[in-house]
Amino acid sequence: QTPAPVPLELAESRRARRRGLLGRDGIEGALLLTPASAVHTRGMRFAIDVAYLDRKFRVLAVRTMRPGRIGLPRFRARHVLEAEAGTMERWGLRPGVRVTVRNF
Repeated sequence: QTPAPVPLELAESRRARRRGLLGRDGIEGALLLTPASAVHTRGMRFAIDVAYLDRKFRVLAVRTMRPGRIGLPRFRARHVLEAEAGTMERWGLRPGVRVTVRNF
């Protein structure tokens, strides 16, 4: 099954990747950090789902991170997708699934 399109924000600059979702109370859709292989939730206000993607946008792993955590770099990850906790399960994201990013 192909889920409905999800609003996506891109964080391509070093500054945008470093800021990520800090200072927000939530996000509609997801944030794609690229290039990236790890994230942290220090200073975040809400828990997030994190999907580590390889260079072909295939999901390597999905984790839920509570605020105040530091994630270790994921081997082979080239992109990281962040969304509010619980949304990636609803979207059906799991290891092996390929994410399609339009206009990237």
